This record gives sequence, C-alpha cells and structure tokens, in this order.
Amino acid sequence: MTDTNAARTVVSFEDARSMAGTDLGQTAWREITQDMINTFADATDDHQWIHVDPERAKDGPFGAPIAHGFLTLSLIIPFWGELFDVTDVSTKLNYGLDKVRFTSPVQAGSRVRMHGTIREVEEVKGGGLHLVVDATFEVEGQERPAVVATFLARFYP
Repeated sequence: MTDTNAARTVVSFEDARSMAGTDLGQTAWREITQDMINTFADATDDHQWIHVDPERAKDGPFGAPIAHGFLTLSLIIPFWGELFDVTDVSTKLNYGLDKVRFTSPVQAGSRVRMHGTIREVEEVKGGGLHLVVDATFEVEGQERPAVVATFLARFYP
C-alpha cells in the first residue's frame, strides 16, 4: 500500500543543471508487507528465518520478521520517481550507488519513506547531467533511519 501525498519536483533538463543543494522532501509512506519480504526472498534465494519465518522471528533479535536490507534499498527506484523527474530528455539512468548503510531493521508491517536531497549536479560526456543524491529511508515511528545511501542518476537530452 502506498500513500500518495508526496510532492514531486519536475524540471526541464536546463533547469536541472542548477538543482545542486535542493531538498526534494519526502516520498509518501509505503508499507513493507510480509508478502513483499517473501517474494524478495524467493527472487534472491535469501530465505533466512529472520525474514520469512514470522513465528520464529517473534523470539528473534528484532521481535518480528524484518525486511532484507536490499529490499528496502530497492525502493529507491520508485521513491526517486515520486520525488523527481526531468522533462525533455531522451534517456534517464539509475547510474548506481556510492555509499550504502543499513542502519536499522525494518519490521514486516512497517511503513517507510525516502527523503532526498540533490547534493551535486555535474555535466558528463555526451552532454548529460550526473546527479548525486543523498537518500535517507525513514521508518514511521522510529528516530533512526533504516537506510542511508548516496544515489547516482543521469539524464541525457
């Protein structure tokens, strides 16, 4: 389930050049369900009990099953699309990640959202723009974030 109350920043390619330092705000909240966790476990062949065995996980270190860190991180793609877009481009690339830390577990049934800030924008070969984005995944009701990452995106005219 996704709450769709987030604001989205949409700019032209030319205006994207001056976006360094822009706080994009937060996405809508998204629930991490046990079904999502199980599907991710199947896709990655990571069926560790702390993820997929709710009964056993109740007595485990987190008191409930937790999402895989990479499941939470994978939400960077839909979250990025909720926060930001560039018009009048031919190509949009998820270029990668520079730094990722899984700082707090996400229990099944929790809701997460991403806060994004464009740290840098630079021109790259081929006339494109390279964006460096500070992404923080927040868990509803928790002070400590679940994931802190540096996300890299590119746009080409």
